[in-house]
Amino acid sequence: MFLPTLVSLLLISASTAVTARPCVAFDSNWNLLAFNLDGKDWNASAQNTWTGSGQASDITTTGRPSFDSANTTCFLSQYTNSIYVLNGDSSSPSSVYIYDATTQSWSTQTVTTGSFDPSSFDAILDHDTNVFYALSHDNLFSLDMGLLTAANSTALSWVDAEAAPYPSNYQPVMALAQNHIHFLDVPGVPAGSADIFVIHYSYFQPQSQAYPLPNGSAFPATYGQATSFFQPSDVQQEFAFIPQDSSAVYVINVETNTTQVLAGPTYRDPNAMYFASVTALVQLTSNGTVSFLPYQEGNTSVNAAATWTPVSVLASVAPPSTATASSTATGTKGGASSTGTSSSGSNGALSIANIHLGLTLGAALGAMALLL
Repeated sequence: MFLPTLVSLLLISASTAVTARPCVAFDSNWNLLAFNLDGKDWNASAQNTWTGSGQASDITTTGRPSFDSANTTCFLSQYTNSIYVLNGDSSSPSSVYIYDATTQSWSTQTVTTGSFDPSSFDAILDHDTNVFYALSHDNLFSLDMGLLTAANSTALSWVDAEAAPYPSNYQPVMALAQNHIHFLDVPGVPAGSADIFVIHYSYFQPQSQAYPLPNGSAFPATYGQATSFFQPSDVQQEFAFIPQDSSAVYVINVETNTTQVLAGPTYRDPNAMYFASVTALVQLTSNGTVSFLPYQEGNTSVNAAATWTPVSVLASVAPPSTATASSTATGTKGGASSTGTSSSGSNGALSIANIHLGLTLGAALGAMALLL
């Protein structure tokens, strides 16, 4: 009888673990939506209900993508109250999947890629024009979504807008504010600064823009995740930058050219994704834990004291695939200091990578025990 080795079981477990990629987004009424969490789609409703004793509503329906790509990303088209999903299905990586949040229905928009590489890019969806801008390798591309709330029969096309002034190995960190694309961690650009592409003029500014903290320090020049805070109806003015080490959250205001530093996430996951509404920053970890940091634009004292909280109405219907914060977890939630550095070298955070390793090893050992 064939007995699989521990290594083969680990490989099977690891390959199974990465076949599903959930994502989170908000609709235009600021209901939190979680797609493919525990294999289903959920509406967690408004922020004031997230920590209650209720449960999120199941909104799973036909026509949805499989969410089996490693780079699935969700975007809110605020004017159309639609969620656009890029890389939602490995069988059709070029398609854009559209979720109409008003009718709660899915459709699939065919897209011609040309020289755009759907396996290697970062993108933003411009608020006013409803156009995607994506940096793929060393070129900037655009994809005009019009005002689509459902797919049409005519294929859309990625357009090669222009060459970007960055090396081909630049791993982009892109954020949207005031119809400008901000590029972080650009080679040669100092910490606390960003390069800017002006969308309406299709123009890379020749000089970077600094966004210092009140004490003169700066957010780090490092890779991470970025997401914009929405306004109730107007263009975004702020975006959050979360370094890959999850040491802090930096909120950059492009109106005042300043940065404030907030508490880093409780769960330190380099593969986490983030999405912001008007009043919250949401983290979705790779094991399905959803947490949020409340936010008030302009209220620096309240924001500095804010802490991360699990979205319990999602956890009650779609429990994370591993243990979340438990009584056995050591350390405390790390806060960010006024200097822009973490108040604790480890941020008091739980490492999702280590949790995953323990889960995978445990599953493999369990499977071997059954086979034996």
